[in-house]
Amino acid sequence: MHLHNQESIPHLLRDFLCLPATLSLRTSGLLLNIVGPLEKMNNLVNFNGKFFRAEEPLIGAESRALRYGDGVFETIRMLNGHAEHAELHYNRLFEGLNILGFELPQLFTRDYLTEQILKTATKNKVEQGARIRLALFRGNGGLYDPENHRPNFIVQAWPLPAQNGTLNLNGLVTGIYTKAVKCYDAFSHLKTASHLTYVMAALYAKEMKWNDALVLNTSGRICDTSIANIFIVKGKKIITPPLSEGCVAGIMRRYILREIAGTGFEGVEQPITTEDLLDADECFITNAI
Repeated sequence: MHLHNQESIPHLLRDFLCLPATLSLRTSGLLLNIVGPLEKMNNLVNFNGKFFRAEEPLIGAESRALRYGDGVFETIRMLNGHAEHAELHYNRLFEGLNILGFELPQLFTRDYLTEQILKTATKNKVEQGARIRLALFRGNGGLYDPENHRPNFIVQAWPLPAQNGTLNLNGLVTGIYTKAVKCYDAFSHLKTASHLTYVMAALYAKEMKWNDALVLNTSGRICDTSIANIFIVKGKKIITPPLSEGCVAGIMRRYILREIAGTGFEGVEQPITTEDLLDADECFITNAI
């Protein structure tokens, strides 16, 4: 299975899609935003509004983030001092905080977080092109007795890899991770700190020398990948699994479904099987970086 030349893809997709892939086959021809190894540097980290060197310890053994993965996070691309798709990121972030029962101080707003993100990027001299990671988590406490439900936060900023936004001419190799599956419940669409299935899928992909690994849900259908949402193209339909299949509510997934009208393609949310994937005209995967 080979992807069509990029000229057959709608403009909005060519601008924003990343990581095209097929099931254990090599593909080519779509826009690729590769998240490469982060550059080693003396990075400054923003912890609750104060800056520390990245190698300094920030949380202790009592942290619920460390113990239970009790939190959510966003990975955001910044260009020219502007966080791209900030509204979509914040909508998902604050929805997750609400679902997980966090209690937000009055001043803990989108504007406040935007200010902290820009400060962090500027301190690290990467505001013209940065990969931002914003993590929010509950503080110390045991399983039943957190000290409080207020969010702590860590903001990190690294330079975007040099190849970000370039065309992928070599394609990707991927396969299915079979040691764990993704359930679909009230939390499955959230981007949580307890991403164990995705963590292990990514490690397995590295072991197998794949570019990424596909993750199945409990019904044996395609859910997403270790780092991205998945789409297939069949005729004039661009199909992706609905959130009820257990996939993360990806930012680029949401953007594509919202903006696809008028491109000559129809965005469709429906379950995808491995057979559907192999029978597709094309397939691609997306994330915000």
